[in-house]
Amino acid sequence: MATDAPVTEGVKYAGSKLKLLPYILQLARKVEAKTVFDGFSGTSRVSQAFAKSGYQVISNDLAVWSEVFGTCYLLNKKKRSQYEALIRHLNAVKPIDGWFTEHYGGLPNRGHSKGDSPIFVDTKIGTVPPCAVQPDGLKKPWQIHNTRKLDAVREEIDRLDLPPVEKAVALTSLILALDRVDSTLGHFVSYLQEWSPRSYQELTLRIPKVFVNEQDHKIFRRDIFDLVSQVEADLAYYDPPYGSNNDKMPPSRVRYAAYYHLWTTICLNDRPELFGKAKRRRDTSDTVAASVFEEFRRGGNGQFLAVEAIQRLITATRARWILLSYSSGGRATAEELFEVLENAGRVLDVVEVDYKKNVMAGMKWTHQWVRDTERPNHEFLFLIEKR
Repeated sequence: MATDAPVTEGVKYAGSKLKLLPYILQLARKVEAKTVFDGFSGTSRVSQAFAKSGYQVISNDLAVWSEVFGTCYLLNKKKRSQYEALIRHLNAVKPIDGWFTEHYGGLPNRGHSKGDSPIFVDTKIGTVPPCAVQPDGLKKPWQIHNTRKLDAVREEIDRLDLPPVEKAVALTSLILALDRVDSTLGHFVSYLQEWSPRSYQELTLRIPKVFVNEQDHKIFRRDIFDLVSQVEADLAYYDPPYGSNNDKMPPSRVRYAAYYHLWTTICLNDRPELFGKAKRRRDTSDTVAASVFEEFRRGGNGQFLAVEAIQRLITATRARWILLSYSSGGRATAEELFEVLENAGRVLDVVEVDYKKNVMAGMKWTHQWVRDTERPNHEFLFLIEKR
């Protein structure tokens, strides 16, 4: 049975490994690793858990906001109390109408008449649900009282010209606060038709759950194939952004750059060119932001390009042990991945986690796990010793 994992922090995330943390740490303890390379760190929860468990962590992800999270949690050397004045100051700034309000802020309690022209509805006395569709015909991720606060806080963070770690703590605090009052399903590709109850709450920043790091961790924002041959670690943990195996799902629905484009914009504060109903960044369009691990096509040899990428990644890894996450809903088929892992080295352990039942089961290295991938909502963890 897996042991408890340290407390970690992050936003709502389609690829979150929060429930897997106990099993990831349990498998890591089976080998004599002291340094860990987290190649696709996302919200940094796995990196946080390894750092709190005493490992030296090398954390990497292409996303700007992931680098901000990693800097906040892994490079911090201060106590939480030392950030009280900063967070109190940011909470006290007066709201303003700015760029984020113009594009992402919506008025509350809007319904539609039969003529489909927006009308204001008092939800306390009326029966019309609090529709989030605005006069421009678009739904918004936040109510306007919170985007006004977002505009003010974001401008103040830049004005303060903070050192890198302090700025990362401020941005992380802002993102976590926005995540608590959004009106989304956890991503920014589409927004809810009706305002979520939490969206009516006031945006309030809190000090992130930072901890004093005794190890000297490293943070990178690099393409994994540009970095992997330059990193030496005892253990590498990989959770690539697997694309969906649903052929009816368009690529833009499964690409992480598209899912979390607003966190990127908040970190950069660069007012990018926007497109589409969700007002995505132009640089997250399907033709620009594609990841080979999310690729839905097969190569000339008939193998999924995503599987070829996994094989290339494992071959280039400079670590004795590799921990690989695989979802039963991923683009890679179990049979193809089985062959890749067999060629990579010796599989020491396989763990299956059933999200619906919330159970874990160990299994021998046979085709048993291949059959089990036919059931949805299963995650597999493979501990491999490279040849």
